Amino acid sequence: MSAHPTPLPLPTFYDGRRAADYAFRPDATQLAASAASWRSQHGVRAAAGDETRVHLLLIDVQKDFCFPEGTLYVAGRSGTGAIDDTRRIAEFIYKNLNVITEITATMDTHLAYQIFFPSFWLAADDSPVAAHRVITSDQIAAGEVKPNPAMAKWLCGGNYTWLCKQVLHYAKELEKAGKYQLYLWPPHCLLGSDGHALAGLIHEARLFHSFGRTAQSTVEVKGGNPLTENYSVLRPEVLSRFDGSPLAQRNTQFVQTLLAGDAVIIGGQAASHCVKSTIDDLLSEIAAQDPALAKKVYLLTDCMSAVTVPDGKGGFVADFTKDAETALQKFADAGMNLVRSTDPIVSWKGVFA
Repeated sequence: MSAHPTPLPLPTFYDGRRAADYAFRPDATQLAASAASWRSQHGVRAAAGDETRVHLLLIDVQKDFCFPEGTLYVAGRSGTGAIDDTRRIAEFIYKNLNVITEITATMDTHLAYQIFFPSFWLAADDSPVAAHRVITSDQIAAGEVKPNPAMAKWLCGGNYTWLCKQVLHYAKELEKAGKYQLYLWPPHCLLGSDGHALAGLIHEARLFHSFGRTAQSTVEVKGGNPLTENYSVLRPEVLSRFDGSPLAQRNTQFVQTLLAGDAVIIGGQAASHCVKSTIDDLLSEIAAQDPALAKKVYLLTDCMSAVTVPDGKGGFVADFTKDAETALQKFADAGMNLVRSTDPIVSWKGVFA
């Protein structure tokens, strides 16, 4: 790879309109054949030979987040947020295929009963609770909400008292940390569901990159622990149980993988939650090791959107746009780079200097 690579054209098979096509599924066999021709035509070399190692981290670009048909579509304020992001991410991959060394896609991965789903909880009168609400430690302590007792058998050996103590501890730990309160989301990214899969247009681009540059199509799975949220791919929100035993652990190996590269580029969904939390945790790791490492991180501001929940009247039941904007400014102040996918990587400060 040259020090100042020229952006590549989009492949002839690419169709940006598929960013809005929930059903689109690329043909891996055809992609492998197309990538072989592309390598020859454009002199694309294997990623193993890159002198400057560029790692693209795509966070939770899954169907449930990226399409209106999904259960938790990240529309942003525009209403087409994740769809537009999907198209720009795919085009960024194709144009910079000869620059990007490695792509990792994180995959939010859940089961039917988890602490952030309504199914986990009951109201005081045993009636179900609804999504898009906060559960506080005070509400749990007062008995206004409680974990469903039927879960105790398979979740904690039938010890319902233990479960009640644990969820109260969990809510308090979240509130103490000050990042999030316990928010109930509709079921999303359920393992085995259509919504768990990557958006087709991005899956197509990452496979083409993989075949074109002889680079593995890497995935980091997160979110399977029923007793903690896992917005960030680098660590769950709460690490301990009320009795001091470990609940979950940090993903230290992947932190090391990211920081081993010369540049880390981040985009995906959602800017207000999983993207924000992942970058927050990466920044904490950087601060502990060497604050100067922040300058190797590049955030694709036009390839991420914030969670919004329309009220059907032109407004929003919930709008986390400000949270995303505040977080991006914090990251920039710490030395990370705010960039746009449409600007050539060679123009980005520091990548090929």
